[in-house]
Amino acid sequence: MKQMETNNKKNTDNTPPLGGQGVMAGIVGGAGYTGGEMLRILINHPNVEIAFVHSASSAGKHVYEVHTDLFGDTDLKFAAELAYNIDVLFLCVGHGDAKKFLDANPIPDHIKIIDLSQDFRLSQNAKHKAKSFVYGLPELNREAIKQANNIANPGCFATCLQLGFLPLAEKGLLKNEVHITATTGSTGAGRSLSETTHFTWRNDNLSVYKAFEHQHLNEVGQSLKQLQPDFGYAVNFIPYRGDFTRGIIASLYTDSDLTEAEALKLYQQYYAGHAFTHVTHHDIDLKQVVNTNKCFIQVKKHGNKLLIVSIIDNLLKGASGQAVQNMNLMFGLDEKAGLRLKATGF
Repeated sequence: MKQMETNNKKNTDNTPPLGGQGVMAGIVGGAGYTGGEMLRILINHPNVEIAFVHSASSAGKHVYEVHTDLFGDTDLKFAAELAYNIDVLFLCVGHGDAKKFLDANPIPDHIKIIDLSQDFRLSQNAKHKAKSFVYGLPELNREAIKQANNIANPGCFATCLQLGFLPLAEKGLLKNEVHITATTGSTGAGRSLSETTHFTWRNDNLSVYKAFEHQHLNEVGQSLKQLQPDFGYAVNFIPYRGDFTRGIIASLYTDSDLTEAEALKLYQQYYAGHAFTHVTHHDIDLKQVVNTNKCFIQVKKHGNKLLIVSIIDNLLKGASGQAVQNMNLMFGLDEKAGLRLKATGF
């Protein structure tokens, strides 16, 4: 893959950087769902200019020819080449492809990398040659993220589930096995078509997949043990494919001696300093968080069972939005910059 000699792919529509804190960003894999969401956020980010967006399949096309909702927002074109006069590189590529990309394209150390694949999320895989990756869940690793050069962005299910458990694990209060059912929208399967993403199959349909063995459980277990080293109970997870496009709703429950008031206080205190995660005892629904970088958590007690409901947008808090949140922390920007997004209330 060639390096661009000059940067002629800038988004001239972007708001000028504020306070001299401009960040030059490159995107690899810009034609997919997470790449499209990254473009939608960064085009409107007050402190970022997009230097280039790479796509082998769409090189030479205007971005709006692939992401048609961006018509009128940018004249940016997809590039077949890379430019290294950037501050941060987002890898919006498939699982396994980030490692292959870095093998083929050594990225200079001055460029921070935020990888949205699963290649570097687990501690045993968190190094690539001389580069080390920090697991990028801000509600868990905020201070490490601020100092990091490279980030492994969490998976969508992993984000939703971990945010439901972290306050309990932080206090060592996960004392029994946990049970989870969670339903995700069709965009969680990516842009490539398959039998289970066709409208005729997905519409008015519901199905279980990867019961008890979803790959994101490895991330969940790793983070729970980071906070509660003695945690060794089963995490029973039943994922569902939903007949909607965006969002994840997860119901998590476990035995607990906490009262509802104690649990609610515990969760509110844990997330008090976190900009995007909000806790309530009121009922919540997906439309409250779809198209935002928010996570809403509901805490309820039923007998001896503590029920936690966690909801996110799988493409934003579960992917591109969280990646931008991590970038903001890495560069000392306002954590909410570019992420003050409107939910779809109706």
